[in-house]
Amino acid sequence: MMMEATYMPEAPARSAGRIPGSKGMWVGITCEFVEFTLMFLVYFVARLNYPEAFKKGPEAIWTTAGAINTVLMVTSSFFLACSVFAMRAGTMQRSRRWLIAAIVTALGYPLMKFYEIGWNLAHGIDGTAGIFYTVYYYLTLNHLLHACWGIGGMLWVLVRMSTNAYSAAQHDGLEALASYWHATDIIWLIIFSLFYVLA
Repeated sequence: MMMEATYMPEAPARSAGRIPGSKGMWVGITCEFVEFTLMFLVYFVARLNYPEAFKKGPEAIWTTAGAINTVLMVTSSFFLACSVFAMRAGTMQRSRRWLIAAIVTALGYPLMKFYEIGWNLAHGIDGTAGIFYTVYYYLTLNHLLHACWGIGGMLWVLVRMSTNAYSAAQHDGLEALASYWHATDIIWLIIFSLFYVLA
């Protein structure tokens, strides 16, 4: 007996060479990369001048918190990519569910970050504890700000999605959001490597 094939809607054909999202968002992403490149230059200049401080610094901070935040960022990026794929396939409800999962996971990042900061302060690690921690707060708090913007963008896209503003053929807002969040995710992976892993 032949089994009935399950119907899976196909995503509409995308034009070759098309950039996902919008040009405005990519200008913003470029500015974000330039901004953090300058911050990373500050990190390397400080590391060059204070090698001992940067060698001992990671021993005091809460590495587990950094690892948890990394898992949260990567997981939310994956869920957001699934939302985009589902939208392209025309499965709107599935796209909305993936987006909600991305929001819930992403919200874990600032919550964990504030808990980490509280842990740091309880252990005497504030911005005056040394050059390593000054740079650490400078980069991680700036990244937290960008992540909160991204979470706000997710909530806005969810509202737009709930009003059927997007379709399989036109969902630039969702793609722009995903592009921004993936960029913010990449920056966090660099921050995690520099502060929590390298010694």
